[in-house]
Amino acid sequence: MKIVKAICAPGRTGFYFDDQRAIKTGAVADGAAYIGAPITPGFSAVRQAGEAISVMLVLEGGQIAWGDCAAVQYSGAGGRDPLFLAQDFIPVIEEHIFPALIGQEADSFRRLSDELEAIHVDGKPLHTAIRYGVSQAILDAVAKAKHRLMCEVVAVEYDIPLTGAQVPIFTQSGDTRYEGADKMILKGAQVLPHGLINNVEMKLGKSGELLLEYVSWLRERILALRTDENYCPTLHIDVYGTIGQIFGDENFSAMADYLEILAYAAAPFPLRIEGPMDVEERERQMQCLASLTRLIDERQVPVQLVADEWCNTLEDIKYFADNRAGHMVQIKTPDLGGVGNTVEAVLYCKARGVGAYQGGTCNETDRTAQICVHLAMATKPDQMLAKPGMGVDEGYMVVYNEMQRIRAVLAAK
Repeated sequence: MKIVKAICAPGRTGFYFDDQRAIKTGAVADGAAYIGAPITPGFSAVRQAGEAISVMLVLEGGQIAWGDCAAVQYSGAGGRDPLFLAQDFIPVIEEHIFPALIGQEADSFRRLSDELEAIHVDGKPLHTAIRYGVSQAILDAVAKAKHRLMCEVVAVEYDIPLTGAQVPIFTQSGDTRYEGADKMILKGAQVLPHGLINNVEMKLGKSGELLLEYVSWLRERILALRTDENYCPTLHIDVYGTIGQIFGDENFSAMADYLEILAYAAAPFPLRIEGPMDVEERERQMQCLASLTRLIDERQVPVQLVADEWCNTLEDIKYFADNRAGHMVQIKTPDLGGVGNTVEAVLYCKARGVGAYQGGTCNETDRTAQICVHLAMATKPDQMLAKPGMGVDEGYMVVYNEMQRIRAVLAAK
């Protein structure tokens, strides 16, 4: 079944683009906005509306396959591609990608995705957001052409068993970390709350006291609200390098001491800390995180470290996993470009005995979230992110419901 036409439409994401550097250096929240000047190139404000591009592929017979191009909330930070604005990139898609797809047989996701990854403009790879969305549309096109679920296409083409087992869902709260946690507990989320601890003075505390208070509150809140004593979610908190800011990025002993205090405050619930330091450079980030991971293991501190910053591409993920820089790696799906890279990243981490967190960003769309569920159902990461947005209910609903639909269809087969 051939691709006979291709169409673009501009869209909105479920959150915003935020200038991470400006926020970390003191931009002040003002309602849903921020007061301050942007620092990262391309931003016109510290926070601006998230944008997406829907890419639709029309197949012979009239079926339409589609995916959404989207980029992470903190675009342009941590070595990522620049800000993704629809008006800038729709012409790129129409000029350089559509001619390569129209007339092609929708017979192989991997073949068409490899051809997409090979396209360069002015000697550079396509923006990761473009490869992300177009590859989703390709996967959907192949699934429609073959009358299969997208997860079935992935399982067949990567030769992995498709069990239909549920993948733990990780929910994120944004700045409503107290009310958001309540929602997560009430809905039985298996991993929570993310927390958005991205500022020392207001969220971590100058000696870490604010985060300690929050972890202690989380523990008590779960115990108070849960209706099943067997409900034991993992606490996963993203600190955006702020622990390194207060203790020193290479003061591993002091960081380990603090992490041990957090872990015992969280007990009996397991604790994960994402991004304990951010040293603004890939090689040193890997070395620092690997050193802290070794110390945590040697001291048997009951906490798992999660790699995120400067671990963006498939090659980065392999590099961090090979050096055990973190007990778990976030596979931030938009940053990897084509969704085939997400599949390979999850499989690689699992083969190396490193935790695979199929993540992403609040700044995605309902469509990207649904397709990511298919990837997760095929590859079985340790957890996947509920997205888009920071409102908890909406992102959890999109991911949970798509997962249950897939499971029901597979069971019926």
